[in-house]
Parts: sequence; C-alpha cells; structure tokens
Amino acid sequence: MSYPRLRTIADAIATRAPDDVWATEISGSEILVLTGRINPHQLVARRLANQLDRQLDHAATGLIAHGGADVEDPESGIKRRPDVMVFPENARESGEAVHPRDVTGVVEVVSRSTPENDYEGRMRDYPTMGIPHYLIVDPRTGTGLVLSAPHSTPEGRRYSTRREFRFGETVQLGPYDIETSEFPTY
Repeated sequence: MSYPRLRTIADAIATRAPDDVWATEISGSEILVLTGRINPHQLVARRLANQLDRQLDHAATGLIAHGGADVEDPESGIKRRPDVMVFPENARESGEAVHPRDVTGVVEVVSRSTPENDYEGRMRDYPTMGIPHYLIVDPRTGTGLVLSAPHSTPEGRRYSTRREFRFGETVQLGPYDIETSEFPTY
C-alpha cells in the first residue's frame, strides 16, 4: 500500500480513536496506534525536555525540545512521534509534521508494554530518516543507549556509534548534556 494511502488511514484512525489513543505512527507498511502513557514515562520525558530546553535557551539556537509533534518522511514512508525531539521552533508554525532534516535529535522513553518499538522499529526508522542522534532511556532497567552517525549498510541506514549507559551517568545527545540521575525507574 502506498504511503499516502497509509497516511490517510492513519489520520482517519486518529480522528475517530478513543481518548486513550494519543498518536498514530507509520513504519514500513504498518500503522501503529499509540495508547495512553504511564506517569513515570511522561515524567522522564518532561525532565529530559526541560534539561534540553535550558541548554537550548542558553545557547540561543532557535531550537526547542518538544514532545507531541510528528516527524514525517513521506519518501521513506515513515511517520513517528518521538517522546522528545530537538528541532527549530519555527518548524511548528505550519502545523504540519516536522521534516527529519530539521530534527537534530530524538529521545524515546521505553514503555513497559512495547519495548521492541524503541529498540527495533525506531532504531531502524530514525537513521533511515537521517536523524543524527537517537537517545533511548529505559526506566525498566535504569539503562539506555545513545546512538548517532547514521550511515549506509547492506541492511539500510543504521547508526554507526552506540554508547550504553546506566541511570546516574551524564550522557550526551549531540552537544547537549543529559543528567540521568533524576529519572525514575518502573
């Protein structure tokens, strides 16, 4: 099925969905329906976005750390809604999804129910879209991954660098420091 057709279906699902559905995503030929997040998940995303926003404001980059926006690449047939992404604030003025070329980094907080979405699906999709930095925060285990530098492989675009961490360490999403000691575990 073509990407425009999948997008039309995903938009129709989102319009008619019950209250616990907060977003739809498209990956390959699949439409994913995202349902209500749990409070610790939201807390980690909020704390992380606050850390990034303080640094972005100080650097006067014009970038924001924001959750609740889609990143979409019709060429790749991918639409995702990261827990947090860093992109120019003016990219939201159109009301459309943010193009991946405008995104400097994405963050996903691993959910209890669908961890494979962050470790497999998004780990495949974000480098395919050309997003330079991907941070995975896993409150289930108090660990995470920092992935960067997408490059071409026989299996498609993948991240070439990978750094594992434990909560309590300071890690970097591009040039920005993330203090992980303030993140709760599930």
